[in-house]
Amino acid sequence: MDSFKLNTGAKIPALGLGTWQSKPGEVAVAVEVAIKAGYRHVDCAHLYRNEGEVGSALEKCISEGVVKREDLFITSKLWSDDQAPDAVEPACRLTLTNLKLEYLDLYLVHNPFTLKKVSENENQWIDENKPGYNQEGMAKTWKAMEELVKKGLTKAIGISNFTITKTENLLKTATIVPAVNQVECHPYFQQPKLKEYCDSKGIMMQPYSPLGSPGTYEAGTPNPLEDDVIKQIAVKHNATPAHICISFQLHRGLSVIPKSVNPNRIKDNFKASAVKLDDEDMERIRALDRNLRLLTFSWQIKQSNPSEDLWDTASDAAFVTQK
Repeated sequence: MDSFKLNTGAKIPALGLGTWQSKPGEVAVAVEVAIKAGYRHVDCAHLYRNEGEVGSALEKCISEGVVKREDLFITSKLWSDDQAPDAVEPACRLTLTNLKLEYLDLYLVHNPFTLKKVSENENQWIDENKPGYNQEGMAKTWKAMEELVKKGLTKAIGISNFTITKTENLLKTATIVPAVNQVECHPYFQQPKLKEYCDSKGIMMQPYSPLGSPGTYEAGTPNPLEDDVIKQIAVKHNATPAHICISFQLHRGLSVIPKSVNPNRIKDNFKASAVKLDDEDMERIRALDRNLRLLTFSWQIKQSNPSEDLWDTASDAAFVTQK
């Protein structure tokens, strides 16, 4: 399995298995199939509510000698209602317990938007429970994340769904530069400016939803897997459209985490690493970019401020990356 080097010096496998929307009863089989097929990178999160089952699969594969723990790269994420500094370590330890691990390879702040902790009977999605992004608060969260590295609970820390503007704000006070910024990225939303920025800071921009998140489509939403150019390139390489979408990111030097619980699809996605795109292929795919964000995080927008720009469109557009 190919890999890329992070700013910590550690290697992150080029291709991993995403576990978002992987239901209990399905995800353990998916993880076991993936590891036996050659995957060594599994992307998890507390929010996905399946880390216990993922942990059982990891434990089984390790105990049966299919893989050694040191050969795996396991990522998880801090959810928005655990961003209070004193909640960060307990949240990480709960994830470790569920995953049946002593340490993580990478722990991400799942997104920069804070939610208040509420009881099971309370509605977390009303305005008063959505404080949102706060630069000073995120700086404190990150300091607590840095403590996790010092305590050996995770080997690296990173961010997810951060814009250039929010990453710049974080770096003003950070002692540890994030190793990864995990973001939506596919042929219709390539984020070239964010990639250029992350590259300049030594941060790996890691694409999630590299196939365009087909499981979340509304009627009429453009689908990269159905794009004529993607299909033509797939035919040229005796590959599938999914192979081409994944290979595109690998050729950009990015570690990528397609998700699936279908055993055949999991095995098939792994073959994308063998697809060798040429310069013409890459140019044709780059030309498909529509700046089309499919996952808008509309749940975070307050009814009292419906025009709020969560993605710092103006400030990111104005930002000039120093080369």
